Amino acid sequence: VSVALASDSGAISTAVAGAPTPIVVNGRSTLPSGVTALTLAFATGECGTETWDGMARQLATANLPGLVQAGIDYIISTGGEAGVFTCTTDAGMEAFIARYVSPRLIGFDFDIERGQSAEIVASLVRRIKAAKERHPELRFSFTLATWGASDGSLASLNDDGQRVMQAIRAAGLTDYYINLMVMDYGEAIPRNCVVASAVCDMGQSAIQAARNLNSRFGVPMSRIELTPMIGVNDVVANVFTLEDAQVLARFARESVLGGVHFWSLDRDAPCPAGVSGVSSTCSGLTGVPGFGFTTAFRDALR
Repeated sequence: VSVALASDSGAISTAVAGAPTPIVVNGRSTLPSGVTALTLAFATGECGTETWDGMARQLATANLPGLVQAGIDYIISTGGEAGVFTCTTDAGMEAFIARYVSPRLIGFDFDIERGQSAEIVASLVRRIKAAKERHPELRFSFTLATWGASDGSLASLNDDGQRVMQAIRAAGLTDYYINLMVMDYGEAIPRNCVVASAVCDMGQSAIQAARNLNSRFGVPMSRIELTPMIGVNDVVANVFTLEDAQVLARFARESVLGGVHFWSLDRDAPCPAGVSGVSSTCSGLTGVPGFGFTTAFRDALR
């Protein structure tokens, strides 16, 4: 949320169309038509006293009423690659949830990729289970790194993800979603991904990752979500194209997946001259206009 945050008002903005523009202006969405949901990332720290990229919780005060007025549904996401979200008390979880509640709140996502201990993960999952019982209308998901192994090994979640699955089983949590980060597979070998023409085929690898999770951990397809990193990944040899978006969306429809997202709205723009490789503000691809992936997914998922 902080990539193009308006410093004066704290309004969530994006520069995909050129100049930074708030997501909501005068009660209306500035997103492409038909795009009606966002994930806001990332809240970090302890539940109830969480911050957003070091900013206090006024982020909710500044933005949620506008999202509601504009009819934009939202998910609150925590953790991420650069931060950790913890929760040690049910009271803290309740305070956390209460801060973001509105008629447009879909639910909460917990992005776990910082090597959190089994104890930290177990505590968080127990809090989520209690919260789910109190708020059955809300959706709770875990975002986890994955491989897309095509060598028959069913290589899927890393150690972080396996700790999450163990904690889920131990707590007896049900009705959760697993959101796979179908990105950054690494070297183009069958142990990591589906290989085509000596590179990871990002669309087919995403599909393989979903199938591996389903086969190895028994997560139903209807509870699996997929999140690719559009364009050039952090592993720069892994590149997710518009064609991959079509492949992934078709599979999501046919398999009735739990959801499709992408990282990230701010990256759905062409890079300016002189910028190459991976960037937080552009996709690294030529010939793809601003909102190119947004509209591609929107159209393919209809």
